[in-house]
Amino acid sequence: MPPTLASLVHHSALKLTVRAGEDRLDVPVRWAHVSELADPVPYMEGGELLLITALTLDAEDPDVMRRYVKRLAGAGVVGLGFAVGVNYEEIPGALVDAAVEEGLPLLEVPRRTPFLAISKAVSAAIAADQYRAVTAGFAAQRELTRQALSDGPQGLLAALAGQVDGWAALYDASGAVVAAAPEWAGRRAARLTPDVERLRERPAPASSVVGGEDRVELHSLGTGRRPRAALAVGTAAALGTAERYAVHSAIALLTLTTERSRPLHAAEQRIGAAVLRMLLAGQPEHARTVAGDLYGDLLDAPFRLVLAESASASAARAHADGHARVAAPKQSRSQVAVPETNGDPLGGLAEIVESAAARSGESVLVVPDGERLVVLAVDGGAAVAACGEYALALDTARTAASEQSAGEEDEPVIGLSAPAGPIAAAAAYKQAEQALSVARRRGRSLVEHEELAAGSVLPLLADDAVRAFADGLLRALYEHDATGRGDLVASLRAWLSRHGQWDAAAADLGVHRHTLRYRMRRVEEILGRSLDDPDVRMELWLALKTTATVTE
Repeated sequence: MPPTLASLVHHSALKLTVRAGEDRLDVPVRWAHVSELADPVPYMEGGELLLITALTLDAEDPDVMRRYVKRLAGAGVVGLGFAVGVNYEEIPGALVDAAVEEGLPLLEVPRRTPFLAISKAVSAAIAADQYRAVTAGFAAQRELTRQALSDGPQGLLAALAGQVDGWAALYDASGAVVAAAPEWAGRRAARLTPDVERLRERPAPASSVVGGEDRVELHSLGTGRRPRAALAVGTAAALGTAERYAVHSAIALLTLTTERSRPLHAAEQRIGAAVLRMLLAGQPEHARTVAGDLYGDLLDAPFRLVLAESASASAARAHADGHARVAAPKQSRSQVAVPETNGDPLGGLAEIVESAAARSGESVLVVPDGERLVVLAVDGGAAVAACGEYALALDTARTAASEQSAGEEDEPVIGLSAPAGPIAAAAAYKQAEQALSVARRRGRSLVEHEELAAGSVLPLLADDAVRAFADGLLRALYEHDATGRGDLVASLRAWLSRHGQWDAAAADLGVHRHTLRYRMRRVEEILGRSLDDPDVRMELWLALKTTATVTE
């Protein structure tokens, strides 16, 4: 503990006597300062024991003393030491009354006790307190290190909570609580997720203090531009020196853990990439051998394959393939909350997926693949659900946006396969690619392969290449009809819709069946194709549906 007025009074060598403020002697003393100025307040910082002889003071004037003592108390001076036997043989009554009235401790300093002795006593006590704090800090560091090595972050947090007489929590890169101590602190820490997210927007290292039912310090963890985790420490009051040492030690140990995990994470990604290649090559047994216990039973249970690419890469791929992705309204971040990706959409998605899997205790395989991200996740698990929630937030933002935003985010476009096993991994990858292609065309953030099987093929015809084919195939018929020499396009559509039934199609058109037969022969002559060929009929029907979709 730092020195107090009480400890100075009990110091046997100083022989101090209390003349006022007996009930306030437990106040810590930051320093002992000598000043004979009539107004020393401009040179005070607060917490000082002021030592005087009243050389320049009219200590017998009650009004002067009341003003003098009141200013000292207002400046945060914790006590006044008056040396007797120098200018006054005893402390003047006006000063004693003013100290009693203001509640300021007043100590009588005997002539044989020099002010220097009091200053040395305060300095020695402060140094001893600092030494105790440093020693306690080193002891705390050793204990935190031991717990971190034996029990990991959970043990470290438990030790830290004991050191600060409060609670501690660790957050992952997404702002979710991954560990807390004591156990009851988990719910309290979860309420601070918005504050942790705001802290992550600042370059590391960063910290902030949050008020509420207790005092909470938040510290970002990591040495890169983007914090990889955060630490929260909750206490009833501000931290002391020893507690501060403990918190700084915990920050260093947790930062070391997160930074050391980067090369381990990179190595795991390389193993994951090898495992994925083996699965796609139809070698599930080799994949299991290489993976070992790294992914638990992920490779044996039904899984989903997620394929994602950034919107810009997706648009470039669509352009290269001759497709046009439907333009989605730009997002207005002020209207719908969307998880931030800090300029790295695939990295942000990977963090979201990995954090969701970690919180639920499930395994996940995440492999960056150039401009794409491949994820193998448990079917029906938290990682797949996190993908869906993320995509829903993006689509909701697009729908809710009321005006164009100049700063549109380059968010991921995601394709999700149907549930599959290790033998069907290649088929699942193809399904995810197909779903990704459809998401790209439709301007959606995520499409599941089941949607393609359960829906209609017609929306897939909204493609520049398909439209070009349809226009080329039917152009001659449209040009013929434009001359007014017949209605071949409508007749062809009616005949195909009636599966080649002459009477039914003619009735729909309101013409004789012989007239319809003549028109179909003209269609064959103009197109140079036989309507008896089922492939020709299929192509013509799709072409008609495509042009009808464009017209609509």
